[in-house]
Amino acid sequence: MPDADALDSAADALAAGDLVVYPTETVYGLGADALDPDAVARVFETKGRDRSKPISVAVPSVGAALDYTSPTAAERRFMHEFLPGPVTVVVDRQESVPDVLTAGSDRVGVRVPDHDLALALLDRFAPITATSANVSGTGSVRDLPALSAEIREAAAVVLDGGETPGGGSTVVDVTAGEIVREGALADEIRDWLAE
Repeated sequence: MPDADALDSAADALAAGDLVVYPTETVYGLGADALDPDAVARVFETKGRDRSKPISVAVPSVGAALDYTSPTAAERRFMHEFLPGPVTVVVDRQESVPDVLTAGSDRVGVRVPDHDLALALLDRFAPITATSANVSGTGSVRDLPALSAEIREAAAVVLDGGETPGGGSTVVDVTAGEIVREGALADEIRDWLAE
């Protein structure tokens, strides 16, 4: 695990509007200050991601998510049940969350990664973007040798967490009672939604 200096450097980079690559319990993520429209735009540009596809946010805890979002009682129950973990919960955003992040939607995906290094970074700086550290249309990155030149060059700091398990987070719209994208824990989530 990187030392405190590396984490401090990553937090400083985020505060300056720069990009950071960080590990999660699924794949490596590309982080930027999620409340800075210019930094978020840089994430879209670096990934070559279509601006109509929203990007989620990562926070250190469910409590921290409440600073930027307004989940319903059911969404909060779900978040306490499944976060931290490889799950993204779609909830109403607050005004501080920029349009560029959500592609103009009033809702935003929230993630609390179940990874010590990601959480240590988020304790220093949050919220950050939660999107895979790859060029759109290419495979997700599970270890740093697989990181593309485009992403590596765009990132001010790359945090090495070794190889990650892979897979993707399950994206859930609790209010609609549906799984938007299947990933880890999909069966448990389906059971929870059916209760």
